[in-house]
Amino acid sequence: MTTDLLALTALLVDIPSESHDEAAITDHIEARLKAEAPHLVLDRVGNNLIARTMLGRSYRLVLAGHTDTVPANANMPSRREGDVLWGCGTTDMKAGIAVMLDLAITVPAPAVDVTYVFYAAEEVAAVHNGLGEVFRARPDLLVGDVALLGEPTDGQIEAGCQGTVRIRFTFAGQRSHTARPWMGRNAIHRLADALARLNAYEHRTPLIDGCEYREAMQAVAVEGGVAGNVVPDLAVLTVNHRFAPDRTIDEAIQHVRAVIAPEPEASDSFEVTDASAGALPGLSHPVIATLIQREKLTVTAKLGWTDVARFSAAGVPATNFGPGDATLAHTALERVEREPIERVWRSLYRLLTEGAA
Repeated sequence: MTTDLLALTALLVDIPSESHDEAAITDHIEARLKAEAPHLVLDRVGNNLIARTMLGRSYRLVLAGHTDTVPANANMPSRREGDVLWGCGTTDMKAGIAVMLDLAITVPAPAVDVTYVFYAAEEVAAVHNGLGEVFRARPDLLVGDVALLGEPTDGQIEAGCQGTVRIRFTFAGQRSHTARPWMGRNAIHRLADALARLNAYEHRTPLIDGCEYREAMQAVAVEGGVAGNVVPDLAVLTVNHRFAPDRTIDEAIQHVRAVIAPEPEASDSFEVTDASAGALPGLSHPVIATLIQREKLTVTAKLGWTDVARFSAAGVPATNFGPGDATLAHTALERVEREPIERVWRSLYRLLTEGAA
């Protein structure tokens, strides 16, 4: 390793790239690769950059990471204190991008073909996601046997990911004056039974490929009320369900409906406002198995949702592996240390140069 990866991370952090404003950092990465990595084939789709080796190896590994960050929180530009770098996007995920960029330049003839994907708009609504944009416009650029997402995992494996659905349940009632409530029906009061069932909900903890996933179902919003002297005729409960990757989206939706409104009335309704499938761990693929065994990595289930699900949906086993502490992401105290960046770089360097066992 000849590159100061902490310094490279600082350079990338100091190029502002809030979601929807990634042109400058994509231009910078593209210029670096054009100048320093002539062995790569470059393609750009909007502000998403794809760089590929074309060596005819037996496996193609996709290394992907997002270049955007959340808005700065009085933490720009970056500042360095010894081997710690502070700043917006340090851990989520400019450190991972630095690892990818350096490997793309310094490993011209890897033992596996590599596709490096630097994509935009991960931190905003899924409709804007740059990886999704490439899958729609140029899926040929994302063909691979296996994928690793550089999301912050502190240099360990967080396998697959859970799916997520959000559903708005609308409960109907009948308006009346609050002085004569018996002449109406309070829709907000109807939420009591649903909330009681939700409060008593017992989540599943399925074990998949040795990884324990932990499902969750939470009320995240309540709407209702007309005026201070009116019995409301409408109440809305929004529920978010995080489900293990052994369930489909449809199965998850039916499960939530069975918990919240097992016997809906004709005037009640529900609306799915967001739905993303999960991703199975994919740990049996030789490339991922080699990485885990060679580096003696700890493996846990990814309880949140990440873009590994997009690769999984395309039939590409994928998992999360990157430097940085995810609990610091999006906070004013976001920071990353040198050691996990260099550890992840070494692990991926060995995988690229030695291949799968």
